[in-house]
Amino acid sequence: MESVSAALVISIVVAIFAIFVVVKTAVVVPQQSAFVVERLGKFQAVLDAGFHILLPFIDVIRYRHTLKEQALDIPEQICITSDNVQVAVDGLIYLKVLDPQRASYGISDYYYAISQLAQTALRSEVGKISLDRTFEERGYINSQVVTELDKASAAWGVKVLRYEIKNITPPQDVLAAMEKQMRAEREKRAVILGSEGERDAAVNSAEGQKQQVIKASEAKRQQQINEADGQAHAIQAIATATAEGIRKVAEAINSEGGVEAVQLRVAEKYVEQFGHIARTTNTVVLPASLSDVGSMIALAMNVLKTGKPQEPLRTTAAPRPGAPPSMPPRQP
Repeated sequence: MESVSAALVISIVVAIFAIFVVVKTAVVVPQQSAFVVERLGKFQAVLDAGFHILLPFIDVIRYRHTLKEQALDIPEQICITSDNVQVAVDGLIYLKVLDPQRASYGISDYYYAISQLAQTALRSEVGKISLDRTFEERGYINSQVVTELDKASAAWGVKVLRYEIKNITPPQDVLAAMEKQMRAEREKRAVILGSEGERDAAVNSAEGQKQQVIKASEAKRQQQINEADGQAHAIQAIATATAEGIRKVAEAINSEGGVEAVQLRVAEKYVEQFGHIARTTNTVVLPASLSDVGSMIALAMNVLKTGKPQEPLRTTAAPRPGAPPSMPPRQP
């Protein structure tokens, strides 16, 4: 019975030992991770992601690194600008382990080393520029810090991807002066913009008045041209109609009975105008005899035939005894 109990205890011990050996020798490395293995105190290998078997009690996993991108917070520090102004600056570094072996044996703590190096590089870069440029050239400062860190971290198997300044905090009195300056600049810009707006409005108004005067003069000129053109066409139409009328009258005169019709028309006009004179004036001019009507008709017909007037035919009759002397012809 005692022998059975001893065998059971030995079996349990052997089983526990076997489990311990399996745990110590079988290793599963997660994705984006790297384990550094030492054999008897010396570097042996870097285990990538996957399942691995180690020699029990000989191989030891000494370092465990993540290959993911890591963010390292850089604490706030006081920097002095080139114009002797103290500003508090903090930032953030993004880095990544590229060589696990050098990250393990190149430096004892690369987090601390990179943090301290970032602070010193930042103080150096801020000290080269003035306070105003510190706010304007954040990108330049970030790139310069990354350049300086890369020079040192390459031997550590670590790559500094970028550096970002989080805050730049000047002293309270400097901050108040900057706010006053900013307010004054904004007021100055507002006044300038207001004056420029008034100037542009005046220029636009003057330009509008100029365009209005020009358009009005062009419209008046075009109106005068149109009226003159209309009058010219009207005169031409009247002249054409008059010529056509005269031509018709000439054709009518040369036709059969035309001369008699003209004589009748002239006689009608003569009588009509004589009656008009008698109605409009107190002085009545009477022909010496009825033969004056015929002489006037003959004179008019002669004008129509020759185109120019001739000496009027005077057929004055001898005055009758006791008759009043005839009045001289009225001058036009």
